[in-house]
This record gives sequence, C-alpha cells and structure tokens, in this order.
Amino acid sequence: MRLMRVGALGAERPVVLDDGGRSFGLSGLTDDIDGAFLAAAGLDRVRAALAAGELAPDDVDGERIGAPIARPPAVVCVGMNYAAHAAESGAAPPEHPVIFYKHPNTVVGPNDDVFLPRGAAKVDWEVELGVVIGRRARYLTSQEDAFACIAGYVLSNDVSERALQLEVSGGQWSKGKSCETFNPLGPWLVPAGDIGNPQALGLRSWVNGEARQDSNTADMLFSVATLIHDISQYTVLEPGDLVNTGTPQGVALSGRFPYLSVDDVVEIEIDGLGRQRQVVVKG
Repeated sequence: MRLMRVGALGAERPVVLDDGGRSFGLSGLTDDIDGAFLAAAGLDRVRAALAAGELAPDDVDGERIGAPIARPPAVVCVGMNYAAHAAESGAAPPEHPVIFYKHPNTVVGPNDDVFLPRGAAKVDWEVELGVVIGRRARYLTSQEDAFACIAGYVLSNDVSERALQLEVSGGQWSKGKSCETFNPLGPWLVPAGDIGNPQALGLRSWVNGEARQDSNTADMLFSVATLIHDISQYTVLEPGDLVNTGTPQGVALSGRFPYLSVDDVVEIEIDGLGRQRQVVVKG
C-alpha cells in the first residue's frame, strides 16, 4: 500500500492506494498523515481497514499531489554518504556521518515548482532516499532498534544552492539547503515492510530529459539502520521527522553538468517510491 496527500497546498487530504492503484479516503481514520498518526500505529490501522473493505473510494485523478507527510517536525540530512559523490565533491569519504538540517518548510509536493533563489547561480539537484520516523528514536542500542523506529520511506529531492552552502556561508551547509521549495517529497509514503531491504533500491535523476544520476542505495557508506542508530545518540528523532540519507554521484557540483536555471525540468525516481517532476521558476 502507498499513502498520499492530495489537494491544494495547505488543504491536502490523506488517501491510500492499494496494490491495484485504487485510491481510498482516510477521513474516518485521520485528518492527516503526521507524527501523531504514525506514532498511534496509523499505518497498521490503515492496512487493516483497507483489507476489511472499510474505506470509501476517493478519486484523485487530476489533483495536485502534496508531500506524503504533513510538515515534518525536523528534516535531518546526511551529506557525502556515497563514496563517488564525496569524490566528485573533492572530499575524502567521511569516517562518521556528516549531518546537517533543512528547514521543515522546504518540504513541498513532488511536482511543485522549485523556486530559484534571488541571485542564485549554483542550484543543484540530489535524488535521495528519505526515511520517515514512526516512533521516538533516543539512544538506540542496535540496528534492529533503528529499523523498529522507521515508519516508511519516501522519494526526496535535496535541492541545494552550492554557493550559499560552500562559499558565501563558509561551509554552513544549512544555508544552502533551506531556501523555499528546496525539498520536494513524494509522491508516496511506503511502509517500511512493503519496501523490504532499503539497501537495494535503484535511484536516478534527469535534467531536461538527460540522465544525471544512476546508482543504488547499496552504495551508501552508512546504511539506513546505521544512520538512524547514529543520529539517535545525539538527536532525539520524533515521529514524523524526515531523514534524507544522501545522494550519489552525478550532480552539478561535479563540474560535469551545468547548474539549474529557470525553465529547467528535474525528474527523479527510486524503485518502488515513484517519480517526481519539478520545473525551476524564478523565486
């Protein structure tokens, strides 16, 4: 099953898609897909109601798709988590996870426009596996405990402005990551059990139809479970939080491709998690 939020910005409603792609409303179970819903075994309740035929059909054709989770309490990001990407960035592979944060209000729908910040010249794309937390993660003792805290997975684009990230700010990454619309998310939240092994997912990106990234989460330096366990040692992750797990090689920072400009079209996808399409517009 796949969970979505559809409708106008700020007025999205939650729906679930079954294995046949049919959509059903969740109004009888929850007002939204957020941390409170996830913490209260919301995904299990949806699965049970879907199996029992208790949900009413909800036609979503032609509607805007919002981010599959309501504004997350926190967006925690991992940098240089693929060796080839670290190399193209001019850095050695890190010995420990590199952590930074995005403002939660960067999260938008998977097909919403991306705003080019005023004066920006180095806007970049980053296809990433996003992890949605389903229960509090605090001082976890094992990778098994880490998996138990994961509600599901999402497709995430960690859009970045490299000059703000690396030059103007003197290396304060969050400055180059927190511009508005800089985290398109979705289209779906897929429960962790429906994905299986998160370290076996292909991820790809295109700009104006030309391939940019083509890799696999098996190439992560730090696995999903390792990351959640590590982060929990110094940050309490709450239900509804989003963790972006890093991007593979093939971004503009490498020098092989031009940075984004107005009217460029970015597309990204991950196996089992759907596809996104954004148009870059003037901010």
